[in-house]
Amino acid sequence: MARFFHHQLRTTDVPRARAFYTSVLGRDGAEIFELHEHAIARGARPHWLGHIAVEDVDAAAAAFAARGATPLGPKWLNPQGLEAAVLRDPGGAVVALSRKTGAPPPEGADGSFPEVTWHELNTMQVERARANYAESFGWDLHGVVDLGVLGVIHPFAWRPGERAAGSMSDVAGRPGVHPHWLFHFRVGALGPALLAVRAGGGSAMAPLLLPNGDRVAVCDDPQGAAFALREVAGTKAP
Repeated sequence: MARFFHHQLRTTDVPRARAFYTSVLGRDGAEIFELHEHAIARGARPHWLGHIAVEDVDAAAAAFAARGATPLGPKWLNPQGLEAAVLRDPGGAVVALSRKTGAPPPEGADGSFPEVTWHELNTMQVERARANYAESFGWDLHGVVDLGVLGVIHPFAWRPGERAAGSMSDVAGRPGVHPHWLFHFRVGALGPALLAVRAGGGSAMAPLLLPNGDRVAVCDDPQGAAFALREVAGTKAP
């Protein structure tokens, strides 16, 4: 099933980033790498990279490129057996198409840390993005949801009949918001996590209460990588 199954942080200060996320999320274990100098030279900023599971990386990358995505370097294989191609989608967000060698694409989360509870695409071309991801990966598009002051979102599920796993939003006309995938990391209690964000040199917007009762806050880490923290309704830690 073509869904996000792995997340990596690419940053300019690995030790500081590791200490930051350990403090914010309560334990170590995030996969963090140095952002390559060639990527920095092309204008890349620190970011969380999400990997979508595919059966054939070359074929999936070629098909996505045919729809307007831009390959960002050659395909690579890491020592853990993760084969991946990184592309910038037609709306400007960076994503990896990947598979674990020697094993079929995972059906669900592979136990990687941090736990991602929502996958939010901020894009300049929301209708094109909906069509591209749905037709490329079989995602099921739900009806548009107007959240009032929180904006309009376009939810999607990994396949028909499943609950929504994320949403897409149009950021055209929103100064300072660049196209990117924003991953919502689950925390037991939002308040202490936000205190740790600010104490560690990061920044956070004011928390938002969602219609389903979840509380979420969009943050930047000290190197500028965007992420969100999400306290799921009914699961607040003591």
